[in-house]
Amino acid sequence: MKAILTRLFNHEELKQEETKELLLNITKEKYPEVQIAALLTVFQMRGITVEELIGFREALMTTRVPVNLTAYHPIDIVGTGGDGKNTFNISTCACFVVAGAGYNVAKHGNYGATSISGASNVMELHGVKFTNRQEKLLRSMDECHMVYMHAPLFNPAMKFVGNVRKSLQVRTIFNLLGPLVNPCLPSYQLLGVADLNQMRLYTNVFQKLGIGFAVVNSLDGYDEISLTGVFKVTTTHYEQVYKPEDLGMFAARQEELYGGSSMEEAARIFDNVLENKATRAQTDCVLINAAFAIQAIEPAKSIEECVAIARQSLESGQALRTLQRFIEINQ
Repeated sequence: MKAILTRLFNHEELKQEETKELLLNITKEKYPEVQIAALLTVFQMRGITVEELIGFREALMTTRVPVNLTAYHPIDIVGTGGDGKNTFNISTCACFVVAGAGYNVAKHGNYGATSISGASNVMELHGVKFTNRQEKLLRSMDECHMVYMHAPLFNPAMKFVGNVRKSLQVRTIFNLLGPLVNPCLPSYQLLGVADLNQMRLYTNVFQKLGIGFAVVNSLDGYDEISLTGVFKVTTTHYEQVYKPEDLGMFAARQEELYGGSSMEEAARIFDNVLENKATRAQTDCVLINAAFAIQAIEPAKSIEECVAIARQSLESGQALRTLQRFIEINQ
């Protein structure tokens, strides 16, 4: 570790195999926590390369609790977090809209870190019991096209850096890794990022991994399509900047997407959206994120077609029925 740190302090880059071995050695408790803190700090200060990030990811994939959902070719819909906007559970809502439209969704998530309510918080408030049992997950996918994987049950290696991350109290490379370590290795991913540097990083990672993807960013700093202004989308097939009106939608105000001051309030907004009782801004925000997720799966469809599919899922009640069935299966 001393040799690695010396190289990093001299602005050298590591190879994929080196970062993989580093993280595997961390899980074997080969390094003191102060050295791990130094490692995380130097990456945070100088940034991380695509090769280094993929190496860390490989280590977590090696140590994960595997889930085989290959036959379903699922999509994950997730944001990096850390945008500081405290929005309601937009990605998780979009998952049920996409699943309600008949597409298979494998959502990987955790408790909220930078917002009041993360995906795991809203799931627990609905009575969902987390599991890593393959047969339970398969049943959920078969019966409602939706699986939820609570990250700590699938990524045991993360506990070895838990104390350091908690002590540092700042974002680290592990925040970047979160969206890349879905244990079922989904075929597709809609990823919301908080800035264009992250967009470039993840686009290059997904291209190397061979995943069908859409990476989205609202240029005013949201890690999802917020419709509060101009947003950018980079996919396997194109790169484009949009305004809300380009897609027939009204611009939203930031306060209209606020997730509330409690987990219960965030859960009420979540329910209102899926019951088709939410405000136009809340509904449109979920629909547009669901639409770009659908297009990641079906790139031949125009985004207008995908918005129509998402709207049909929501307005027909199918998205809500998907949520209700999901809760029944996962209690």
